[in-house]
Amino acid sequence: MQWTELIVFSALFLLVTVMGFLAAKWQKGDTLDHLDEWGLGGRKFGSWITWFLVGGDLYTAYTFVAVPALMFGAGATGFFALPYTVILYPIVFLPLVRMWSVSRVHGYVTPADFVKGRYGSHWLALLIAITGIVATMPYIALQLVGLEAVLRSMGLNGGGILGHLPLFIAFVILALYTYQSGLRAPALIAFVKDILIYIVILVAIVYLPSKFGGWGEIFNDAQAKFDATPAKTDGILLNGNNQLQYATLALGSALALFIYPHSLTGILASRGRNVIKRNMVALPAYSLVLGLLALLGYVAISAGTKPIVNQATGRPDTNTIVPELFGQNFPSWFAGIAFAAIGIGALVPAAIMSIAAANLWTRNVYKEYLKKNATPAEEAKQAKLASLVVKFGAVAFIVFVDPQFSIDLQLIGGVMILQTLPAVAIALYTRWFHVYGLIAGWIAGMGYGMWLLYNIGNPAIGKAHFAGSALPLGKLSIFGWHPFGDSAVQIYVGIISLLVNLLVAVVVTLIAKKARAFNGTDQTDPSDYHVDEDSPRVKPVAAH
Repeated sequence: MQWTELIVFSALFLLVTVMGFLAAKWQKGDTLDHLDEWGLGGRKFGSWITWFLVGGDLYTAYTFVAVPALMFGAGATGFFALPYTVILYPIVFLPLVRMWSVSRVHGYVTPADFVKGRYGSHWLALLIAITGIVATMPYIALQLVGLEAVLRSMGLNGGGILGHLPLFIAFVILALYTYQSGLRAPALIAFVKDILIYIVILVAIVYLPSKFGGWGEIFNDAQAKFDATPAKTDGILLNGNNQLQYATLALGSALALFIYPHSLTGILASRGRNVIKRNMVALPAYSLVLGLLALLGYVAISAGTKPIVNQATGRPDTNTIVPELFGQNFPSWFAGIAFAAIGIGALVPAAIMSIAAANLWTRNVYKEYLKKNATPAEEAKQAKLASLVVKFGAVAFIVFVDPQFSIDLQLIGGVMILQTLPAVAIALYTRWFHVYGLIAGWIAGMGYGMWLLYNIGNPAIGKAHFAGSALPLGKLSIFGWHPFGDSAVQIYVGIISLLVNLLVAVVVTLIAKKARAFNGTDQTDPSDYHVDEDSPRVKPVAAH
């Protein structure tokens, strides 16, 4: 047991727990018994709070442990996380502003609310809601993977169910303060999380290279390690086989990130269009930190860091690379601060994700199909209960499913959420697609994407199916025809499945228009997409 680290970690964890409970009184509205207040923080967060909230949402514990671990294991491929955040902000700048405006005019809380209003189809909205909930679950589980990696590094590495006990305690605390305070809790805690992370990374990036002979030496050590491994895709530079995978994974991840329900929750909680614009300009500052953080994977190679064996599975856990690097090369008190930064970095996004999934369940399943005349207070109660179920579902994921598998599941989640892009993002600009086309496209893209993922195996870890999201072009078949022969060049499955989705949606839309099939009723008006916070058309917060 690393007692000093554990005490520092526990003290900072206690601080954010107290903040989580006090958050219910922070910037409080008339009541928390309304989704606008509990699930969207009163829709009044300004530039600073939104910056920390959205940053806390997108840069998660998974980012802090898995990206350096990927650099440690596979080299340059792990850097895909950097260009995708650079591509991301210019792509989403305009659609997010439109989504904010139309949501404030009509009181939409979830992306599925918008889809229902835009197309008048509760079936299409249901598909979007279920996709959002299912894709978010493994993402929450991944936050737990990051938190468990830190706990293991501090000596809490038991086997069986008891090995997960510290995780249960952390998540019961998270569940309680999220239940009480809603979105205000992660918004307030995000300040502490980000300050800790900036301090830890800036110290690490200056101190560690000087300890191991400078960056030149670190890169040489990394290349020597990759030269000694037989894999074709390892190395500190990309090669002919993984360049396409790198580019498509970066683009696919960029397109997927802001149609995740939790990303939109952070945006809809902001006060106005200018707040979102300022954030899209300032958020790339996180990408700089992410790039420095990723390089710690190479530093760990120079330092000779070894992953801890997970007593629950009996295999080395590569997610412990960064915690181990800090534990071995910094004083105990500073390692404790670093562990707390990663641990709190798991709680903030896990809270936002569970709230987003709960909002989807409440608005688009419970109110739509189970209790149409639910009052705002009943909706808020249902969302609070759903957020608990989602969190404990994620804990069950970690206990009963191999954590390594949850990382693959998150990649599957990315492929799934991309199938909602035509109905959510494209619909913000045009209603050209027919509702039948969108549903048919979703079915085709989802089905083909899942089939391709099912056929990806990895003999090295003994998995025949669902072992990643990189598909060799030689395995791409169209009704038995292999257009790329036996090419070993890899591509991200999400991009292929999205192209299939769009192709089917276009074809079915043309057929439906020719047949003059009814295309639902659009409740939105073109001017709704440009309304700002001072407009009289903005729906009052927590209006019944």
